[in-house]
Amino acid sequence: MLATAAPLDRVFLELGPFTVYWYGIIIAFGAILGVYLATKEANRLGLEKDLLIDFIVFAVPVAIIFARIYYVTFEWERYADGPWWGVFAIWEGGIAIHGAIIGGVLTAIVFSRVRNISFWQLADIIAPSLILAQAIGRWGNFMNQEAHGGPISQATYESFHQYLPDFIMNQMTINGVIYHPTFLYESFWNIVVFTILILMRKYNPLRGEIFLGYAILYSIGRFFIEGMRTDSLYVFGELRTAQAISIVIIAVSIILIIYRRKTTTARYLDIPIKDKKSTHKKKQRKKKKKQ
Repeated sequence: MLATAAPLDRVFLELGPFTVYWYGIIIAFGAILGVYLATKEANRLGLEKDLLIDFIVFAVPVAIIFARIYYVTFEWERYADGPWWGVFAIWEGGIAIHGAIIGGVLTAIVFSRVRNISFWQLADIIAPSLILAQAIGRWGNFMNQEAHGGPISQATYESFHQYLPDFIMNQMTINGVIYHPTFLYESFWNIVVFTILILMRKYNPLRGEIFLGYAILYSIGRFFIEGMRTDSLYVFGELRTAQAISIVIIAVSIILIIYRRKTTTARYLDIPIKDKKSTHKKKQRKKKKKQ
């Protein structure tokens, strides 16, 4: 159970004083792929061109800010006695996906109202792309040898982990100790969730249920995987912050599904109201031209 080679280099490229890390490259790739897929789906559903791009321009910076606020809030003791600029030193690490999701949802609520579109339809379109980007992004943690679980016992290694690719277990060997590759567990679970959400589209569920399904399924996986990690934030006692947030998200999402099933009939594939009006106007213009 010892590493047979040096760990993979965290650095992707060095240009003079500038260093580009694999973490950033992997996160960027996941985000770009997610935007591409969401944009194609928005176009397929007839939403206006570049709608998703416009949303991303606002959502990304807000999500990063909220991700940092979330982390600093639950790690305040770490920053309280340090320099004031420490809370902004995001390059030193310290962002949380739950904070990013909160920021993204708030941005989507405001954006959908300003652009007069359905928040739930926008959220449904983005959900599969979001979970796919998260699945890819976890490999950034792999390159940094972070967000891993506790040490693996000899018995556990021989029963399962010995069958994983050598490069994974080698990277998860730190100071001669092999740790649980929780990044891999979560990445795999996120791919499963992505597949389920894509299948849900074909059954044309009520508007909002794809996003709420994402929230529930991701939170279930995160709750159990978080319990294995060694770098968790704690809300109180042995309860980890991510676990507490996951419980809240699951409960709220179930309540919203029940409520919406009683109050709405709009479905995922329904054409947006503004698009129906636009289509009607185009038909009238064509009739006038023919006359």
